[in-house]
Amino acid sequence: MKNAETPVFKLVLFGAESSLGSALIAEMLSRQHEVTAVVDDLNRHAPRPGLHFKIGGLGDADQAEQGAAGGSAVVALLSGELAGQGRMAEALVAGLSRTTIRRVLLVGDFDVLDAPGKHTDEERESVDRVVDVLQRSALHWTVINAPAALADLERVAAGMADMLALDLHRGEHLNFVS
Repeated sequence: MKNAETPVFKLVLFGAESSLGSALIAEMLSRQHEVTAVVDDLNRHAPRPGLHFKIGGLGDADQAEQGAAGGSAVVALLSGELAGQGRMAEALVAGLSRTTIRRVLLVGDFDVLDAPGKHTDEERESVDRVVDVLQRSALHWTVINAPAALADLERVAAGMADMLALDLHRGEHLNFVS
């Protein structure tokens, strides 16, 4: 149990319904942090101490701003094709620019940054646009390649929680290796 003097860390999580989202929720709650999961259906989720739910998404900047409101940091687990991930990331950055939140972790298919030759021009341009928007923003961002191995999700979640707690890897692109 936390005492009244302990500052509360409030994580806002987009993409909470994924396997990594579940692992990150478990990790953050085990560290006695609060988590607000932004979901599209409140009825599919059971309440737990320290876990809150909001309806929302990353469809546009207004939706992202409303979903992130009240948080200390945001983790966005992006999925789908690269162009869609790019639109979600841009909406999130635009929405967060209207809030006091500055720390954000973007997790998605950012392999194009490591191996641009394996991707189409459209995919490279989409990710380049996201990186450009992040670099021009006032956010303290980290871009993370989604982990390929489902067996290591607990370790990835712990690493992400450490990044947030210790404010590590600002402005960097990371891969978790096992």
